[in-house]
Amino acid sequence: MSMHVRLSLGLGALILAGSAASAQLQPRDLFSLQVASDPQVRPDGKAVAYVRASGDITNDRMTRSIWMVDAVTGVQQPIAAGPGQHGNPRWSPDGKRLAYVSAGEGEKPQLLVRWMDSGTVATVATLTEAPGNLTWSPDGRLIAFTMFVPRDSVRLGKAPDKPDGAKWADPPRYTESLVYRTDSGGLLRPGESQVFLVSATGGTPRQLTREEGSDPDTLSFTPDGRALLFAANRKQDWQRDPVESEVWRVAVDGGQAVALTSRDGPDGEPAVSPDGRLIAYTGFDDRKLNAQDAHLYVMNADGSNPRLISGGYDRAISSLSWAPDGRSILALTTDRGEGKVVRIGLDGKVTEVAGKLGASSLDRPYSGGAYDAAGGTIAVTTADASRPGDIAVVRGGKLARLTDLNADFLAMRKLGEIRKLPVTSSRDGKPIDTWVVLPPDYQPGQKRPAILEIHGGPASSYGPTFATDMQLYAAAGYVVIYPNARLSTSYGEAFSVNPDSKRPFADYDDFMSAVDAAVAAGYADPANLFVTGGSYGGYASAAIIGKTDRFRAAALQKPVINWVSKILTTDIIAAQYEYTYGKQPWENPEILWRNSPLSLVGNVKTPTLVVVGERDYRTPISESEQYYGALQLRGIPSGLMVVPGANHGGLTARPSQSAAKASAIIAWFDRYRKK
Repeated sequence: MSMHVRLSLGLGALILAGSAASAQLQPRDLFSLQVASDPQVRPDGKAVAYVRASGDITNDRMTRSIWMVDAVTGVQQPIAAGPGQHGNPRWSPDGKRLAYVSAGEGEKPQLLVRWMDSGTVATVATLTEAPGNLTWSPDGRLIAFTMFVPRDSVRLGKAPDKPDGAKWADPPRYTESLVYRTDSGGLLRPGESQVFLVSATGGTPRQLTREEGSDPDTLSFTPDGRALLFAANRKQDWQRDPVESEVWRVAVDGGQAVALTSRDGPDGEPAVSPDGRLIAYTGFDDRKLNAQDAHLYVMNADGSNPRLISGGYDRAISSLSWAPDGRSILALTTDRGEGKVVRIGLDGKVTEVAGKLGASSLDRPYSGGAYDAAGGTIAVTTADASRPGDIAVVRGGKLARLTDLNADFLAMRKLGEIRKLPVTSSRDGKPIDTWVVLPPDYQPGQKRPAILEIHGGPASSYGPTFATDMQLYAAAGYVVIYPNARLSTSYGEAFSVNPDSKRPFADYDDFMSAVDAAVAAGYADPANLFVTGGSYGGYASAAIIGKTDRFRAAALQKPVINWVSKILTTDIIAAQYEYTYGKQPWENPEILWRNSPLSLVGNVKTPTLVVVGERDYRTPISESEQYYGALQLRGIPSGLMVVPGANHGGLTARPSQSAAKASAIIAWFDRYRKK
């Protein structure tokens, strides 16, 4: 059976569904949701600036604005909420000014500063490219930032001279770089990001670094303001070693940047202690594994005596922030699917400060979150089963919610309940964290059609938080089963590392155990099972239907299908071949093929929908096309849905496309659902 699913049909279903009166979540509701991110505590600890994303149904996008909330009363006020996009708020050291990045309609983002007492806003500099990583100097006189600096492209031949007034096509793009496109940036222009300084009262930015390499990240001033630290890979062959980076120090007055670290592995996120004697940073010794956790290190200010601090803590950490007394460091981590803030003493002792953090994604329940600390206040993004991300502060060892952005809207919607499901893997008896979302009208004892939903990565994890995809599936009458199977993060590095690359689809048993547990618990109808997932989740879904006929239908979202072709066409080519299977694709084609779902396509009997973004460079559209073509040749009921203009990371970036994608998957499953 041949079927081409048109996105316009999905969008039509979206409009009809949104106009119907219902207490359950509807596709059109995606435009009504808001989510908070990037909390920034004012230095006195009494207020928190944050970014609020809101649906814009007219322009089909999420619009970002900056708000400030009182850390005690929860009273809010807008800081930058006019037309355009506003983000990256950063307080001056005295808390009297707020720097941020703003982009008007059709304009390049600019660096602005608002004087909080008067409300006056000034453009600090007119920039040719978008600034990032805003960081104030300790005396508040300078703002450091990163910005792309273009350079001349390599030319091969020359087009004829164009006559005056002629309208010619754009010239061909030529490159000699390994990385010439990225999923987020598309075809890359020659150049790289560099570190700049500009006066906080306005002026001409001064370029501080000039070396080629990866984009600098996590800028940190020394307390005396004389030097700036950043992380980057400045190796000559940096594109071929994408996991590598060092911590660098550069004088504010100029000069050559000096590397403070030198090991084989990533060193990043530098943070200078309050007294300037120590530098905290994250990293690991690179062992060329598919998953490696970053740990906390500390070294002297000159780079000497580097030592591992968090070696006894088997969780990855990031986002470092020194305590005012310099005796401990706050960090972000994820533990068993839950985002947390922990305090790590210089003796390695780890104490949990806050849990229940939530990420800023809406479509799926990825773990994560963000935090900031100042003036004795710790602010975090938090989410739960009934709410997307909000802002909370840690008070008395517990979270006190400051915002409730979706309270009024979600009060009119009946959501599916999220429950923890005990699962033991049939592979080796290990516990596999799994949750189910029940339909809003679920009654005890009912066995309902069930969807196994698999996260991407696989170096990531899900948690028991609100997600539009899950709630839309539940509203359509499905139980949703979502596990953190083998290879997921937040359970320790051993759980995340592929135990045997020669054994294909190592987590298959975990997924089947989760489904079996949902059936045994009485939630899932064993005769009405479905499977979907995105990226790695699409890969795993394709492997599952190649190994079993238990599922009535499948929906593969932006999947990996053929490792032989994918490794050489992905935008992460340098990291992919070595860290996934250890050799070049022509050196071990048998292992690559054995681990490719395409090798199992001859077994597939499951009706399958394939969904992919038109501009996906991570799991290129050719992956989806291969699988769809194979299914069509075999006569398997199949459909291909291409999302116009979407890349891998932005498959659900536009609310209409996110809603239409979920609507199409539900329609596909409904078609094969046993009545």
